Amino acid sequence: MENELGFKQGFKDGIPIGLGYLSVSFTFGIMSIIAGLYWWEAVLISMLCVTSAGQLAGIQVMISPGRYLEMLISQMTINVRYSFMSISLSQKVTEKFSGIWRWIFGFMITDEIFAVAVSKPVVRRAYFAGLCVAPYAGWTAGTLAGALLGDVLPKSVMSALGIAIYAMFVAIVVPEMKKSKPVIMVVILAAILSCMFTYIPVIKEVPAGISISICAVVSAMVMAIIRPIKPESLDA
Repeated sequence: MENELGFKQGFKDGIPIGLGYLSVSFTFGIMSIIAGLYWWEAVLISMLCVTSAGQLAGIQVMISPGRYLEMLISQMTINVRYSFMSISLSQKVTEKFSGIWRWIFGFMITDEIFAVAVSKPVVRRAYFAGLCVAPYAGWTAGTLAGALLGDVLPKSVMSALGIAIYAMFVAIVVPEMKKSKPVIMVVILAAILSCMFTYIPVIKEVPAGISISICAVVSAMVMAIIRPIKPESLDA
């Protein structure tokens, strides 16, 4: 088991995630340059954040400077899920995976890394370290490539890469939708609310960061009231 869940195995498991991040972060690199950032600023953001939705929302707010409250609310809403992922994953880590190591590797908690790690019976420090290497490298390299080469690629390729971020989230959500009807209802409700904020007069003037937060919180709250998870479901 030690060999199976060591650094080498973690690195292998992280390669598919890294390849996926490569194309998604390419889009972020392009958007950063369009927003007026220097290439090194885009790369620095990716190196310090590693959160696709958070970075994209942040860029939108940066385009309209001064909206600090919107930045705060949107980032807290988008990224608070990482706290819950960390709590869940902490139940599976070994004794050596404690102290400062939780602070260091907690930085690399993402949807995909969490999904892979939590599927293991036990999470060792070496395994998680290996799991983080390829995703971090892919996320940083993709941002750099997008920032430097975005203007060189054909428009057809740019358009294809532009939807990569949405494809990644679809790949995360759809498997859960197949397992649970409440998840389907949450997704549908969030989509309806998002359309309302996009097309209905007056409310469509609400800033993007605030509207994203409202859609996420309201849809989750409604389903928590209508279809709460029963205690016996958590023990199953």
